Amino acid sequence: MITAIVQFKLPDETTLEDAKAIFEGSVAKYEGLPGLVRKYYLFGEGGVAGGVYLWQSREAADAVYTPEWRDMIKERYGAAPQISFFDTPVIVDNAALAVAAE
Repeated sequence: MITAIVQFKLPDETTLEDAKAIFEGSVAKYEGLPGLVRKYYLFGEGGVAGGVYLWQSREAADAVYTPEWRDMIKERYGAAPQISFFDTPVIVDNAALAVAAE
């Protein structure tokens, strides 16, 4: 599996409530998306926002992170996304009481 961490800067005046409303508007785009296992929306200090995505493969991630997707993020949030990829060989899932390893 692959984890992608996507980050971008929101306008300084963006509140957590604002970010949540914006994020909720994109949920449907990710529901049932092929290869996406899980997505977490992020909002942090200084207006840094983004997501943590768990993908079945790098190919599944690359199929989404197209130039068009990057342009959409820049248009929607006002800043280009930065993406970091990580191999994810072990996952501890306390909610499911499971450990997965590749």
